[in-house]
Amino acid sequence: MADHLASGSAGKPIRCKAAVARKAGEPLVIEDVIVAPPKACEVRIKIICTSLCHSDLTFWKLKDPPGCFPRILGHEAVGIVESVGEGVHEFVEGDYVVPVFLADCGECTDCRSKKSNLCSKLPFAISPWMPRDGTSRFTNIKEEILYHFIHVSSFSEYTVVDIAHVTKVDSAIPPNRACLLSCGVSTGFGAAWRTAGVEAGSTVVIFGLGVIGLGYNLAEVAEGARLCGATRIIGVDLNPEKFEIGKKFGLTDFINPTSCGNKSVSQVIKEMTDEGADYCFECVGLASLVQEAFDCCRKGWGKTIVLGVDKPGSQLTFSSFDVLLSGKIITGALFGGLKAKSDIPILVKKYINKELQLDEFVTHEMKFEDVNKAFELLVAGKCLRCVLWMEK
Repeated sequence: MADHLASGSAGKPIRCKAAVARKAGEPLVIEDVIVAPPKACEVRIKIICTSLCHSDLTFWKLKDPPGCFPRILGHEAVGIVESVGEGVHEFVEGDYVVPVFLADCGECTDCRSKKSNLCSKLPFAISPWMPRDGTSRFTNIKEEILYHFIHVSSFSEYTVVDIAHVTKVDSAIPPNRACLLSCGVSTGFGAAWRTAGVEAGSTVVIFGLGVIGLGYNLAEVAEGARLCGATRIIGVDLNPEKFEIGKKFGLTDFINPTSCGNKSVSQVIKEMTDEGADYCFECVGLASLVQEAFDCCRKGWGKTIVLGVDKPGSQLTFSSFDVLLSGKIITGALFGGLKAKSDIPILVKKYINKELQLDEFVTHEMKFEDVNKAFELLVAGKCLRCVLWMEK
């Protein structure tokens, strides 16, 4: 892998191309940027592939904080370590790595526990800065500061990432598949595998198979549930075309809420199942859907897993009486409950062993300079995952 790296670049700024978001909702601008050398506990990565996620789309459109501009978006990627900062022993030049938005420091109580993936030392934040010193490693040729995006910023030929946000992976997995494990696939799969603990023979409902396009977490959660042995995987969405897509990843049934007549979705699901599903996943980010998912869970052991990100300030309202008597559980699943450094290599092995489907997620592959065309496909709902190659 090392032959891909810039010659003699360690310790020096690198000038390269990046796609910069300069104004909310406007096309990204491919321009020259300067990427500073990594500081202590950081690595500089040469990006090979980056894929588009709906979170990129969300923050590209966001005019108010935590949206900010000019910014280098992108957070699903794979690359090669070009150089390391002071005190870095976990990585060396040439390592094949996946950067991840959620830290795994390996030192705090949460990272050392099997019960949590929410790092206390470097807690998740939608910050425009590096996590340890609150500064940027990006400037343009006019020395204007460019902001980071959730600790990755992969829409650049080179980026600097904190070591807590980097995972080394087996080079047997090709770049255009490895990049998918940075966010979406890992989140959806992990939610079924780690957070829910879906069991063989169980019934799963996936609520809101995507507010945009073909559906963030549609295939990811279904694939995780399928691999865990769920025998019934029910999708709920307004777009019936998504059933055909979901079938590839294990969906067995589909419900369109507008076709339920006078019945609520929860009534229909309870009639289809043994008084409710074992596991319900809310993937869009709407408080009303979280409530619906909770209602669809079976009493006694039903579990609702929230994956969707609602607008700031959104509130959930539950009857304390219903919570007490139902015995149900509701929980969030940031990054699917996965610990990046230990769980991503497991997913890589599952792909290499032909257990985990990744090829089916990629509907488009393009050159990096076509990033705006990729955004258009995502907005129009014409792609599931679009992979951008920095060099091809």
